[in-house]
Amino acid sequence: MSIRKQQPSTLQEAIVYFSDPVNCREYLVARRWSDGVACPRCGSKDVLFLENYNRWHCRGGHAAPQFTLKTGTIFEDSPLGLNKWLVAMWQVVNCKNGVSSYEIHRAIGVTQKSAWFMDHRIRLALKKGSFAKLTGEVEVDESYIGGKAINMHLSKRRARIKSTGPKDKVPVLGFLQRGGEVRAAMVPSTKRKALMPRIETHVAEGS
Repeated sequence: MSIRKQQPSTLQEAIVYFSDPVNCREYLVARRWSDGVACPRCGSKDVLFLENYNRWHCRGGHAAPQFTLKTGTIFEDSPLGLNKWLVAMWQVVNCKNGVSSYEIHRAIGVTQKSAWFMDHRIRLALKKGSFAKLTGEVEVDESYIGGKAINMHLSKRRARIKSTGPKDKVPVLGFLQRGGEVRAAMVPSTKRKALMPRIETHVAEGS
C-alpha cells in the first residue's frame, strides 16, 4: 500500500505524510469535494486542474477564475503551507488531552505566535464542523446580549444592572450568509480592532 493511501498514526508519520504536496491535495480534496472539485467562488464543477501550479482554473467565466485548496478556507490568508497546517490539525485532533501552541510550535517549526493562531483557527473549524469560510453575500452585525431588566427580580436587577445601555451585557458578532449558514461569536468589544480579525477568520476574501 502506498503512503498516499495510508493514514498517519503518529506525529512523525504525519510530518512525513504531509510533506508531500500530492498527499496534502488528495487528503483535502477527499474531504472538501468528495463528489468532485467545485469552484469555491461560483460552485461550478467545470474546472481544469493545472498540475504545474497545483491549482484549478474555473471555466465559469468570472473574475479570479483560479483557486487553490486554501481558497475560501481558514488557511487562505496564511503564508504557511498546507504541510504545516495539516500536521497542526493532526495534532489537535489526535491529542486526547489537548495540544498547546508551544507543542505545535516545536513540532512544525513555526513561531509560538503563529502556532497560537493556527490552534485557534483549527479549534474554531472543529467547533463549527467545517474549515470553509462564508462566501458570497455575507451580512455581519453586532449586538449586546443580556437579560432584560423587566424580567428580573428587583434584588437581582439592583445587583446586576448598574447603568443603562450595553453595560453588563455581552457583545456578540453575528454572520449571515445569504441563503446559507448563520454563525455567532462572542467578542471582547465592538471596536474595529476586535471585530476585523474575526471577520477575516469567518468570511472569505472577495465576499
